[in-house]
Amino acid sequence: MTSRVVLAYSGGLDTSVAIPYLAKMTGGEVIAVSLDLGQGGEDMESVRQRALDCGAVESIVVDARDEFADEYCLPTIKANAMYMKQYPLVSAISRPLIVKHLVKAAQEHGGSHVSHGCTGKGNDQVRFEVSFRALDPTLDIIAPARDYAWTRDKAIAFAEEIDLPIEQSAASPFSIDQNVFGRAIETGYLEDLWNAPTKDIYAYTEDPALGNAPDEVVISFEKGKPVAIDGKQMSMLEIIEELNRRGGAQGIGRLDMVEDRLVGIKSREIYEAPGAMILIKAHEAMEDVTLERELARYKRLVDARWSEEVYDGLWFGPLKRSLDAFIDSTQDNVNGDIRLVLQSGQIIVNGRRSETGLYDFNLATYDTGDTFDQTAAKGFVQLHGLSAQIANKRDREQGNGPTAGAQV
Repeated sequence: MTSRVVLAYSGGLDTSVAIPYLAKMTGGEVIAVSLDLGQGGEDMESVRQRALDCGAVESIVVDARDEFADEYCLPTIKANAMYMKQYPLVSAISRPLIVKHLVKAAQEHGGSHVSHGCTGKGNDQVRFEVSFRALDPTLDIIAPARDYAWTRDKAIAFAEEIDLPIEQSAASPFSIDQNVFGRAIETGYLEDLWNAPTKDIYAYTEDPALGNAPDEVVISFEKGKPVAIDGKQMSMLEIIEELNRRGGAQGIGRLDMVEDRLVGIKSREIYEAPGAMILIKAHEAMEDVTLERELARYKRLVDARWSEEVYDGLWFGPLKRSLDAFIDSTQDNVNGDIRLVLQSGQIIVNGRRSETGLYDFNLATYDTGDTFDQTAAKGFVQLHGLSAQIANKRDREQGNGPTAGAQV
């Protein structure tokens, strides 16, 4: 029986060349699978046809925009997920969804192999392959760029050799990955850390220095899920798209960072994620109002660990599932409205309201009507610091404790 390779197909040069190359190397047939994740740009029907023109026996295009927004972006927002406190997991959350549909295609079309275009240096090889093995470990995995030392130069030469019907150009010096949640740019002159990004890098955002008029927006939440903008009910996908548009016009969501890759190297990455950054900021503000103090403190630890699990390609891992359950359990009372001002690359929260919030005006006020019993505070302070007081007394007696003249 002829083997079948199911390829994650983007429509670009590298994956287009991979179709005939994989057929040659395996002696099998190639099925191309492409996902619409709201990345925009080229029409997906053109992508589907190009795969067929390059020799695929099947070319499958999946409209996964709502699925991506509801099942991958939304959990990321609930987790306030930011790898290294900066990166909103733009690419990391798309990989398990792509894998899910590749495995489904392999099972439906008799695929024996799955393939991706990742190199041996990056995180994505881990994200793809760990997810493949989690969902269907019977599938063999082929990574041409890594397994066959496949380079862009070799891809172009191979395309010319077989007269492949695609534009054989290496015009863009950058590696770009994008979806509705954001855009990631790397390589090229960005590999020199001293080089500043130029304006041609950006596509989702305007220059924040343009000084566009401030844009005030109200985001409504129900159980941690954004459900409306300025009082208008929208789907998760529509909300992300709307905030991409409005935030992008203000230059919001630009990020230039050096991140720690899973494989152990540092990498310079440029991101654009206006909608993601606005939604995470608003969700955090909503939790500040509605989560009890100890729960909020612990959830911040869980959020950071969730971000690391997802970044490291463990979306389908047991710890990630358990963290999901914890995070979901914290969201029952994350309801209400957050008002923000978007301007010159900044997101400024200036209004909050919630019927399930824990803010009590009568306890918080310093004016007439204050219901807080200040006389109770004296004993609380004494007891709160008692253990430290006792320990410091002992340490001073031993010559080690803090003194009034010590540097602090």
